[in-house]
Amino acid sequence: MNLFLCVGSILLIFMTAIFVVAMLIKDNSIVDIAYGMAFILAGWGAYLYAGSAHLRQLLIMSLVTVWGARLAGHILLRKRGEQGEDFRYRQWREEWGTNFVWRSYLQIFMLQGGVVYLVALPVLLVIHRPGGNLGLLDLIGVMVWLVGFLFEAVGDWQLLRFKNNPANRGKVIQSGLWHYTRHPNYFGEALLWWGIWLIALGSPYGLAAVVSPLLIDFLLLKVSGIPMLEAKYAGNPIFEAYKQRTNAFFPWFPRAEKGQGQ
Repeated sequence: MNLFLCVGSILLIFMTAIFVVAMLIKDNSIVDIAYGMAFILAGWGAYLYAGSAHLRQLLIMSLVTVWGARLAGHILLRKRGEQGEDFRYRQWREEWGTNFVWRSYLQIFMLQGGVVYLVALPVLLVIHRPGGNLGLLDLIGVMVWLVGFLFEAVGDWQLLRFKNNPANRGKVIQSGLWHYTRHPNYFGEALLWWGIWLIALGSPYGLAAVVSPLLIDFLLLKVSGIPMLEAKYAGNPIFEAYKQRTNAFFPWFPRAEKGQGQ
């Protein structure tokens, strides 16, 4: 068994186990908690299988472990303050009807496992062939990762604090990082994976791992990130006004509202 088959097997077993738990507790949204954990399991599984204590391997695994643990912990904490299944998964539960079980397994858990496998490609390639000594690209990658991590972590913390304040019920967060982008956490996640890819360029096959940040960007911008979340607020006048003046993704200063300097 080679490294890539080993990681695929780990993800298959892990995501199947999470699926079984989800069926038992009737909550498919626990897959969001498993997302960050899956990267940690896949990465360290690969390292235990083929790692050589190369500094680039240890660096990239440290970054992925910090990110994955924080993300899983944040979503777990967020779910403790919510009741029942996340609205996206609840909608699929209603739409899929009698096909719910097998579609859940394939379209949520197995698909998630496949996404994790592709996004983790920079990590797997570095573990497979770590390359030479650490250099400038590794330093730039760490700096890019750090900026992205801070955007994601701080944005998540600001949103969680906002939602936990009863005075904000029915309101839309527009302060902190959310003043400059409607999705600072998504921007941060996309950016940190570009940082991981820059580190992976030290591996002989690292260039091929560009599929990782490109896939993250596509999912966040076009599929399960911004489109699905913003559909929930469609027609909300507060959100629509916020949407008109604030960038969806890249942070920038808000635009003046119509009739106020335009």
